[in-house]
Amino acid sequence: MANYRDRRVGQEILREVNDILRKRVRDPRVQDITITDVRVTGDLQQATIYYSLLSDLASEQTKAQQGLDKAKGLIRKELGQRLSLYKTPELIFEKDESIQYGNHIDDLIRKLNQGE
Repeated sequence: MANYRDRRVGQEILREVNDILRKRVRDPRVQDITITDVRVTGDLQQATIYYSLLSDLASEQTKAQQGLDKAKGLIRKELGQRLSLYKTPELIFEKDESIQYGNHIDDLIRKLNQGE
């Protein structure tokens, strides 16, 4: 049962953080960020929020991470108001590397198909 609950809370956080980033955070560094996954610990104390970025540039990724870290307080406060949880989890933002890997595979397949 607990496992289902943390997944459900994760989905809620994913939806809300995407919404908060679009509507509440005015920082241009986070404009092109999409939240792709959220993993919540079983005790709901901590949420690791995975995000992807349109740009592959390292400088853009650094800026995005800085923007997210700066907005963390606002995002957590907003989440606290939106979620019906006793305590809002601690937030950790991490870049979703799996998306980049998927894009890399897509590129390789595209190049293979062009070679035919």
